[in-house]
Amino acid sequence: MNLKARTLKIFTQLKKNYPNAKCALNFKNPLELIVATQLSAQCTDIRVNIVTPPLFKKYKTAKDYANANPLEFQKLIRSTGFFVNKTKSILGACKKIAVLHKGQVPRTLEELVELPGVGRKTANVILGNAFNTPGLVVDTHVLRLTQRMGLTKNRDPVKVEFDMMKLIPQPEWTLFSHVITHHGRQICIARKPLCSKCSIEKWCPKVGVIHKG
Repeated sequence: MNLKARTLKIFTQLKKNYPNAKCALNFKNPLELIVATQLSAQCTDIRVNIVTPPLFKKYKTAKDYANANPLEFQKLIRSTGFFVNKTKSILGACKKIAVLHKGQVPRTLEELVELPGVGRKTANVILGNAFNTPGLVVDTHVLRLTQRMGLTKNRDPVKVEFDMMKLIPQPEWTLFSHVITHHGRQICIARKPLCSKCSIEKWCPKVGVIHKG
């Protein structure tokens, strides 16, 4: 079985396993998602979802964020970690959105990555989940599992993204990231993957796995 065929076998099975896989961050519009995604760096989605409701109630537009008091904003997001840098990035991104994009989150990857604190990962989250434009997100789970499954030999997230884009049909890029992330959280965990409970074990070479649960 060649690499593409094996990848699609894995993907097909994971789609059956996680039929409701979607973005774990709570949001109602693209602006809320860009804020939540930046807050999620080095932080759990659960924690971000606790922090964002009062944040979204206080700041509703890009201009609101752009005009926010940085110290006050830091206090609101402190529990997500790295709050000084996150404040700088979020307020900076929103200022650029307010000034250059008339308050609307841009819809292209090229424009999104020009915003402070927004790399390809965040941009693809926005594209895939706020605009329904295919975007292949390489988070920590996707990075770990694609290597473990032998789908890529690369460790650089951007290179992994492009590797997976060649193997997965474009309309399903976003869903691929979701099901891989769900599998990484529930079964193929970092230190002791639950291989004995894994429905795709027969297609997985378990690259780098020492313990096989």
